[in-house]
Amino acid sequence: MLIPSINNSLNELIDLLNQLSQNEYSNSCAELSNATIGEHTRHIIEMFQCLENQYDSGFVNYDKRERNTLIQTDTFFAVENIVLIQQNLDKKNKNIELLQIIDGEEIRIESNYFRELLYNLEHCIHHQALIKVAILQCETVTIDPDFGVARSTIAFRNQCAQ
Repeated sequence: MLIPSINNSLNELIDLLNQLSQNEYSNSCAELSNATIGEHTRHIIEMFQCLENQYDSGFVNYDKRERNTLIQTDTFFAVENIVLIQQNLDKKNKNIELLQIIDGEEIRIESNYFRELLYNLEHCIHHQALIKVAILQCETVTIDPDFGVARSTIAFRNQCAQ
């Protein structure tokens, strides 16, 4: 269920990107504290890429992202990268050590691939919620009502509707 949920969120993002002009994608938005939809999209993509690229080593450090500006300025390149992520999600679960430097101290936390996929899904949804605030100003863009909404919130809403 995890990988289909990730694919669903990433497909919603692809659908959105296919509707945006390059200017809408890469121009700063007041609603995003002058960040761009492209910057938020790049951040989503590069977090998944970190997990994928560092999977074999057994260590993941999300601070060691490429920060490829082409992802944040070119919707076509962003979509290509999302599709590559989707094609490489289905890996065996294994132990992974999460590494991060916080206030000059190295932190190591035991985790596993599936836990990190779940983290990336939640992280993706969080950034989609931010993107949604910016695109509500675009009258020509249509998105799924659940875009940027946590899966638990969707389940709760469905339960209340019954």
